[in-house]
Amino acid sequence: MRTHYCSEIVPALAGKRVKLAGWVHEIRDFGAVKFVLLRDRTGITQLTIKKEGADAALIEAAESLVKETAICAEGVVEAKPVAKVGRELLASKIEVVGRVLKQVPFEVTGKVPAEIDVRLDHRSIDLRRLETRAVFKIRAEAAKAFRQAMMDLGCEEITPPCIVAESTEGGTNLFELKYFDRKAFLAQSPQLYKQLAVLGGFDQVFMTTPVFRAEKHNTTVHLNESTQMDCELGFAGEEDALSFLEKTIIAVLAAVKKNCAAELALLKSDFAVPKSVPRFTYDEVLAALKKKKIAMEWGEDFSKEIEQKLGDVLGSELFFITRWPTKTRAFYSMPLPEKPEICKAYDLVFKGLEIASGAQRIHDPELLVKQLRFHDLAPEDFEPYVDAFRYGAVPHAGWSIGLERLAMRLANRDNIRECALFPRDRQRLTP
Repeated sequence: MRTHYCSEIVPALAGKRVKLAGWVHEIRDFGAVKFVLLRDRTGITQLTIKKEGADAALIEAAESLVKETAICAEGVVEAKPVAKVGRELLASKIEVVGRVLKQVPFEVTGKVPAEIDVRLDHRSIDLRRLETRAVFKIRAEAAKAFRQAMMDLGCEEITPPCIVAESTEGGTNLFELKYFDRKAFLAQSPQLYKQLAVLGGFDQVFMTTPVFRAEKHNTTVHLNESTQMDCELGFAGEEDALSFLEKTIIAVLAAVKKNCAAELALLKSDFAVPKSVPRFTYDEVLAALKKKKIAMEWGEDFSKEIEQKLGDVLGSELFFITRWPTKTRAFYSMPLPEKPEICKAYDLVFKGLEIASGAQRIHDPELLVKQLRFHDLAPEDFEPYVDAFRYGAVPHAGWSIGLERLAMRLANRDNIRECALFPRDRQRLTP
């Protein structure tokens, strides 16, 4: 139904006849001339309708238009567009393909702000907003760059299951479901399955997968269904995984910066693409906080308020925190042999928000059982998992990036729900 998208209307097409398809964004009527802004997923083009001498069908169609009407338009590309959008078509035909039959629930142009819950209640309309489209263009570019970086580093893509028989990380915050005549759960994480793939000889794997957590939180940085971008490396340790994560996040930032310049400008987002990512141990971070008179007990996780201050305290908007207290991390995190109260775990923080975490994993089944008990988990509940490490398990390490959190910071958004297509939180199950 189109020959071009709006972004393809360039000076080289001047004088050429083209066909566009999209929605009516704005209408301006000056009597003899009517301007209709047509919006598609790539941008906006101004349709100019000169009424004098125009075809009667064109005038009739133009007069029937209201905002958000879906249309196809044909015309000649103007050589010197007068439109502020920089693209102009002298329209010769307009076809209405989707009429507006109810009042649009909020102003798509953004001239009248709408509450986020109103927008999410009518998400298909919200997705037409230029700002919302920019968020998802950035998110898609980040996901694409992650996948490309993983393949460039020699990783193989896998797809873990989302329906599991037991907890994949411990704890009770699981969504239970009926699986034929058995009880099952939605997976909290692909963690155990990516480890099993590495133990099975895949060696280096990556995946992009949904995860489900039943925590009853009400924050701007948590979802009950989110998307993880994971990596797991066999015959590898903490440093190998950190190196892969560093190369991957730099590649993602560079790709978004290069390919989403217009979207970043629209959302007033800016960030640096570093050549390397600085590392700070947990103890070094606590010492830096103490110098700033910010109190925090050893062994605690960073609160949201403290996490937001870390960039200023450490002098970097992107950094690793390594060597965490063992008791604060997942049971499979490898403790230091010489100091078991500290483990080989790490987080990646970007603009005041943890966007990735990982660790070198325990591959010794005896130590794994010991750490399950240390974390108040019953080893018998994890017997099939532990048993997999009794057949020549290898050292391995990995990490996970939260795609919605990463998109939040790349797109300069304050609420993670803006970065999920149809978000699921404690209250929202529709649309």
